[in-house]
Amino acid sequence: MKDLDLSPILQKRLSFAPWVDPRTRRLPGVIPVSVEDWFEVDDAYAAQMALRDRLLSQEPELVYALSDHARPAAEELFDTVLPLLPPLGFSLNEDQAIRPDGVTVPLDRSDPLRTLGRLVQCDLCLMESDPEAFDHAEHVLTGGVLCFPSGWTLREKFMRPMMRIHEPIEIYTDDLGKRVQRLMDGVQPGRGLMRGTASQSDAHLHDPRSEYEYRHGSDGSPYIRVERQCLFRLPQTRAVIFTIHTQVVRREDLTAEQALAMEEHSVRHAD
Repeated sequence: MKDLDLSPILQKRLSFAPWVDPRTRRLPGVIPVSVEDWFEVDDAYAAQMALRDRLLSQEPELVYALSDHARPAAEELFDTVLPLLPPLGFSLNEDQAIRPDGVTVPLDRSDPLRTLGRLVQCDLCLMESDPEAFDHAEHVLTGGVLCFPSGWTLREKFMRPMMRIHEPIEIYTDDLGKRVQRLMDGVQPGRGLMRGTASQSDAHLHDPRSEYEYRHGSDGSPYIRVERQCLFRLPQTRAVIFTIHTQVVRREDLTAEQALAMEEHSVRHAD
């Protein structure tokens, strides 16, 4: 990685702590989420976006991929997301967007996914029914901007089906995989789903590792890493959009409610 600053990028608060709510505490831990609540701009936006800009500029082959099959879905996602940005503090015109951190980003619909990757704080993954499968049953990762992976890489997962993507995860059994696939099949336009993961982690925000590399983190890790994961379906292409908003806080920045709930419901160390 060229000139990557490995100092931690931290939020001062978690907008979502999945171990607090009984509905999100256990797998699959899914709750409804509206389109209006899909994206967030938090107090680490400027620092996270500066890192995203560097990664997309310096290491695009590591953090970006888009198949030809997924281009219509990426363009539909571009058209869907832009109208959602002004309430979050963005200023848009036909040619450019000014982000909440003051950075100007050209609006390039010919490069839709990479442009969105410079606007929104979350990572973006396009999941589509397998175009080569007879029954189109299992969803495949056909495109993505993945700047903040926690122990995986876009290269290893690109154009892979759901079960293969989650193969190294012991708890992702065939039965759970079928439940997740039914969940994805049931996602309808305009009605999103949200879940979360939480871990004790020492890793940098940008932590690409091969799927079989050793774990990091321990019960004494100073940071809590949370991924707010959302699923939305695009109405025209029918692609499912999987977004991941990552927040990392020091333990002492948890609220009293979050800290108490963590004592009662332990958060694992990162795999």
